[in-house]
Amino acid sequence: MSDIPPISSDDISIDLNSDEYFMSEAIKEALKAYQMEEVPVGAVIVSGGQIIGRGYNQVETLKDATAHAEMLALTAAQESVGDWRLSECDLFVTKEPCPMCAGGIVHCRIRALVYGCSSPNDGAAGGGFINLLEQPTLNHKTEIRSGVLEDQSAQILRDFFQAARIKSKELDD
Repeated sequence: MSDIPPISSDDISIDLNSDEYFMSEAIKEALKAYQMEEVPVGAVIVSGGQIIGRGYNQVETLKDATAHAEMLALTAAQESVGDWRLSECDLFVTKEPCPMCAGGIVHCRIRALVYGCSSPNDGAAGGGFINLLEQPTLNHKTEIRSGVLEDQSAQILRDFFQAARIKSKELDD
């Protein structure tokens, strides 16, 4: 017999304003991309504790190299607030943004970026080869928090690329 008391539902609380909660919403977006055979990256933009923009990679679907999760979420958030300035907003994305997306984040004046896993080869938010979000010469700096639900974010990408390699090998055979 265990000395650990049973857990009741009264003992469990979910912080709907936590980084983990919003990153879990970004992961849901990444899974949409996965289902569409797109690189599974998802993003949400939050203002005042509410999600005002969502996006997932749709580069292949839309035949548009700029259709990254972050860029689509930025566009949705701008439409939601009626302005291109998103200075009171935070962006949650499953993978560290590339240079294009980091540029969009700076130009829209996103307050904070929260990302899951780093992208060592092409990341542009401090976990990769450059940090464009905190460049001293730019007129805006974005706070960065990384590693939120990192394992889950990275696993979705690993699973996707493993499945793609298997599919490619089957086609070659």
